[in-house]
Amino acid sequence: MEIYIWLDYGLLNTCDRAYPTVKPRNDTNANGASMNILILGSGGREHSLAWAVKQNPKCDRLIVSPGNAGIAAIAECADINILDGDAVATFAEENAISFVIVGPEAPLAAGVADRLRSAGLLVFGPSQEAAQLEASKSFTKAICDAADAPTAAYAHFTDGDAARNYIRAQGAPIVVKADGLAAGKGVIVAMTEDEALAAIDDMFDGSFGDAGAEVVIEEFMEGEEASFFVLCDGRTILPVGTAQDHKRAYDGDTGPNTGGMGAYSPAPVMTDDVTQKALDEIIQPTMDEMNKRGTPFQGVLFVGLMIKDGQPRLVEYNVRFGDPECQCLMMRLGGQILDILQACAEERLHEVKANWANDHALTIVMAAKGYPGSYEKGTAIKGLDTQPEDSSHMVFHAGTAEKDGNIVAVGGRVLSVTARGDTLAEAHEKAYAMAQNVDWDQGFYRSDIGWRAL
Repeated sequence: MEIYIWLDYGLLNTCDRAYPTVKPRNDTNANGASMNILILGSGGREHSLAWAVKQNPKCDRLIVSPGNAGIAAIAECADINILDGDAVATFAEENAISFVIVGPEAPLAAGVADRLRSAGLLVFGPSQEAAQLEASKSFTKAICDAADAPTAAYAHFTDGDAARNYIRAQGAPIVVKADGLAAGKGVIVAMTEDEALAAIDDMFDGSFGDAGAEVVIEEFMEGEEASFFVLCDGRTILPVGTAQDHKRAYDGDTGPNTGGMGAYSPAPVMTDDVTQKALDEIIQPTMDEMNKRGTPFQGVLFVGLMIKDGQPRLVEYNVRFGDPECQCLMMRLGGQILDILQACAEERLHEVKANWANDHALTIVMAAKGYPGSYEKGTAIKGLDTQPEDSSHMVFHAGTAEKDGNIVAVGGRVLSVTARGDTLAEAHEKAYAMAQNVDWDQGFYRSDIGWRAL
């Protein structure tokens, strides 16, 4: 049964109507009482999560660790080692935290969510075992095999010579993936055999650290790629949005793979029929298999899909919101996201739904020149104080810090310029107008975000 009421979340209400949210339960955290919330992470994803959560009237005190210069403008930032579950649990207890939202994948793979739950804390994010759906490509492939979920044919290797022989036998195009976590950069879509062999050399030579100690080699799948986000609480699956991102560094989908150079939501290719097939043939069987193994999944499942002739196949799973897709989703969902994430953590997703306006959002990633390779750090960014900041326009920070009163770039992907409109074309126009007003000579961005849908 879906239960929800209408609440006005101020900035969220850009269409002259309030957004619906779930009806609170009659208990300490869900009855409208104020909450102290801790978000772990420092990227554009976490800035957008903090921005949306902050709009919910239940949010009293908001702390983000470690945060960044943009997050510091709307929340407290705390210096905690977010990979250390004991340190996070101690901080949460000392600060009377009601709810912990884990943003990035690394703390989840390190078991931080498990440690927090063992301390009796309410936490959004899967267990360490369930997080293997992202932390190990070979684990996910084994799950798909057992669940009969459609995905690319593959082979798993721990030996470089065997991997090279397999590539020579298969030919190109072919996809080479580091088995472990590689910050979104451990996937090489090799269009030639030489590219694939070079990728194997890089991985087994340590270019991706421990993540490349094992590799998965997959068939190249043709079609249109899309991202589908669902929440799972171990029993119920709740779709919370679709998006498409741009992985290549440069216009025309050229250049090296990155963590993402821009995104837009919703994804036109995710029709009702494709969405239902993804749920029935891929996601539900995966969740059933995880339950069968005694590792139920609780959190957000980022489902990367390749769609051809109306048939989705799994590219990969991630166990956190995508970055930069999250920026688009939070722009569209606003303050209701806190109620939905809380319901997921409390295993009552069956009571709620995500309520969407008929709108679109688009985000442009501004990156340091040289990214995803080497780049200069500490360069000043100007013009941010003149940007509009409302529910239709936001510059979400990722790799930024404040130094001597200036915002400086300290990472590769630095800003996510995000806008919302009644149409994708309107969101595109707003976002690019904002990007053009950012004064940062040492940065670059793609000029064609959204080209496929537009």
